[in-house]
Amino acid sequence: MKQNKKDKKNSNIEINTNNQEEPEIKKTNKKVIIVSILFIIGIFVGTFAYMMNTDDTASLGEILRTADYKWALVGLICLFLMWFAETINMHIPLKRLYPTQKLSNSIKITMIGQLFNNLTPFSTGGQVMQVYEMRKSGKRTSDTLSILSMKFLVQQITMMVFTVIVLCTQFKHFQDLFSQYLAIGIIGVSINILLLTFLIAAGTKKEVIMKIARPIIKLVSKIRIGKFKFIKEPEEKIENFEKSVENYNEQFKVMHNHKMMVLKMSIAGIIQAITYYAITFAVYKTFGNSGSNFWEIVTRQTFLVLLVSVVPTPGAGLGAEGGFLLIFSPIFKQGTINLGVLFWRIYTFYLPILLGALFMIPTKRLITKRFQKEKQEEKNKMS
Repeated sequence: MKQNKKDKKNSNIEINTNNQEEPEIKKTNKKVIIVSILFIIGIFVGTFAYMMNTDDTASLGEILRTADYKWALVGLICLFLMWFAETINMHIPLKRLYPTQKLSNSIKITMIGQLFNNLTPFSTGGQVMQVYEMRKSGKRTSDTLSILSMKFLVQQITMMVFTVIVLCTQFKHFQDLFSQYLAIGIIGVSINILLLTFLIAAGTKKEVIMKIARPIIKLVSKIRIGKFKFIKEPEEKIENFEKSVENYNEQFKVMHNHKMMVLKMSIAGIIQAITYYAITFAVYKTFGNSGSNFWEIVTRQTFLVLLVSVVPTPGAGLGAEGGFLLIFSPIFKQGTINLGVLFWRIYTFYLPILLGALFMIPTKRLITKRFQKEKQEEKNKMS
C-alpha cells in the first residue's frame, strides 16, 4: 500500500510536467553575447585603470606580497561549494524525474548556467541555455522548464527567508546601511518583495495575476518611441506569460506534494547562500582586515545584493563594483579596497565565466557521438 502511494506521488511529477506542449527554446542571441563579452573586457580594463590611477604600483605590490592567501584559498573553496550546492538544488528534482541522471551532467548544466547568467543582462540567458543543454541530452523541454522553475522558486524563497533572518538578527547594521543609501535601498527591497509576491501569487492565484497582467501588457504595447515599440504582438506575449504562470502554478502543486524534496532543496539553497556570503568574508580577511565579524560582512553583502538586483548589465557590471566600493570601503584597511573589489569579482564574475566556458567546449562533439550511438541502436532494433 505504501509503495502504491509512493508511485502515485512520483507519477504526479510526470503528470504535472509532461502534459504540456513542447515549447520552442531559442538559444541566446550571439550579438548579445559578443556585446556582453566586450562590455566585460571593458569593465576588467577599466578596473585596472582605476586601480593604477588611485593606488601606485609599489603599494599594490606590497599589499599582494603581504596578503594571506590561505583566506584566498578559503574563498575559492566557498565558490566551489556554492556551485555544488546549486547543482544539488537542481539535481534533486532532475534525478526524481530522470533516474539515470548523472551528477556530473548536472554539474555541467549548472556551470553553463553560470556562464550565461553572467554574460546576459538580468541573468536572462542562463536558464535558456540550461534548457537547451538538457534538451540535447534527450530531456523534454517541458520537464526541464518545470525543474528549473521549481529550482528558481525554492532558491528565491530560501534567499528571501535567509535575508529576513539576517535583517532581524543584524538589524542595527542594516539600519545604518539603509539610512546611508536610502533611495537605492528602497528600490532594491521593493523589487525583491514584488518578485517574491509575484512568485507566490503565480503559484496560488493564477487568475488574479492574469487579470493584472493582461491590461498592463496591452497598455505597454501601445507605447512607442519613434519606430521602437516596447512590446510587439501583445496577444502572443499574453499567451506566453499565461503559460509561464501556469507552469509556476503546477510547480507549487508539485512542491506541496513532495515536501521532503523541497526541504532537501531548501537546505541546499541555504548552503548556497552562506557560501556565497562567505566568499566576501574570505576576501576581507585575505588583505589582513579585522574589526568586522562574519555576520556584519553578511549584512553588508545582503544589502549589496539588494542594490545590484536593479542593475541590468551583464553580471550587474559597474553596479556591483561601485556598490562594493561604497558599502565595504569603511571596513577595509586603507589601500586594500580596490584589490578587494578585484578579488571579489574574480570569484563571483570572472571565474564563473571562464570555467563555465570550459564546460561548453566538449558539448557539441560528445552530444553528436551520443545521438549517433542512439540512432544506431534504433536501427539495430528495427532490423
